[in-house]
Amino acid sequence: MGRLFVVNLEGKVYSCKHCKTPLALCDDVVSKSFQSRHGKAYLFSKVVNVSSGEKEDRVMMTGLHTVVDIFCVGCGSIVGWKYEFAHDKNQKYKEGKSVLERFKVSGPDGSHYWVSHGRYVGGSDADDV
Repeated sequence: MGRLFVVNLEGKVYSCKHCKTPLALCDDVVSKSFQSRHGKAYLFSKVVNVSSGEKEDRVMMTGLHTVVDIFCVGCGSIVGWKYEFAHDKNQKYKEGKSVLERFKVSGPDGSHYWVSHGRYVGGSDADDV
C-alpha cells in the first residue's frame, strides 16, 4: 500500500464525520435539495480525498443513472456517490458531480446532521442509494 496524501482545503469545509478528513468546500455546493435513503444530501461540483467504487446503474428518484460510490480515503467509510452518466437528457448537469450525504459528514461549523425531534440519523451503509 502506498503513502496516503490528503488534500487540505482552506475555508469552510465539509469533512468526514468519522475521521475529520476534509471532503469539499462550501463554495462547491451546487444544490442542497438532494435526498438519500437517510435524509438530506448535497450535490457538489468538486470533492477531494475520496476513492471510487465500481460503476453501476441505479434507478433513482430522477431516473436511471450510472454512479460510483465514493469512500473517504482517511477511514474508508462511504460518504456518498458520484454521477458518471445520466441517461435522461434533463439530468446531464449531474455528470461528473458528487453527492455527499449530510448524516455522513460534518458541516462547516463542525455540526452533524440531525433530524426533527433531536434523533440522530444513522444506519448501515449497505442500503445507501
